[in-house]
Amino acid sequence: MSSPRPCSGCSRAACPSTTVPTPAATLRRSPVRAEAPSGCFPTGLRRTTAAATLALRGPTTAPATYDVRLSVAEHAILRWLPQPLISAAGSNLRQTCTIELNATARLVLREEQLLGRVGEEPGHLVSRILVRRAGRTLLDQHTAYGSPEPGWDDPAVLKGNRAVGQLLLVGPGVDACLDPVLLREGSKDGCVLLAPLAEGPALLATAVAPTSSVLRELLDEAHAHALGRQRGWSGA
Repeated sequence: MSSPRPCSGCSRAACPSTTVPTPAATLRRSPVRAEAPSGCFPTGLRRTTAAATLALRGPTTAPATYDVRLSVAEHAILRWLPQPLISAAGSNLRQTCTIELNATARLVLREEQLLGRVGEEPGHLVSRILVRRAGRTLLDQHTAYGSPEPGWDDPAVLKGNRAVGQLLLVGPGVDACLDPVLLREGSKDGCVLLAPLAEGPALLATAVAPTSSVLRELLDEAHAHALGRQRGWSGA
């Protein structure tokens, strides 16, 4: 699957956003790949999915694959904000998101995952986010949830929460010298950690929550907190 490619020379006013058709129920066995170049949007491009993606039980125990590859050219801004991925009981999914950034590019990336539908255990979900900036690795994050992963639901990991997510801000002007901050510490409705990346300029927020709506609130709160402490960063 490939997303629509923007035409050459278009502006944010003419093409402010693109909706990528979500594979949804096709995530049973067959590999799915989405590519979304954004080189001709110096003023900004927003991409999202039309609906949540649902990983379902396949006809065999072999994993399905969902591969997203994005590239952001010089001075471009990409906001990659897909709807949540739901890992239904019995599913087995390997998801990867690979992003190549020019040194002057800006990125806002949000990823949300729901571990099981209401009243059910999640399937097996393995996810990787790989972001390179100017050819150097900025972030290479691996997560794995559901059986047979050991300890994935321990109290020290999720504390009973079933919604997890990340928000990544990258680009010139991001203050990577900020101290890490834990928002909503001690709350029963999850929490979010906002911290700089060593190979910045970049900030990463990681959140856990009991529901998808609370997860979105936490990531939005981290986003607002990060923007409130930046100077001259226009990738909001």
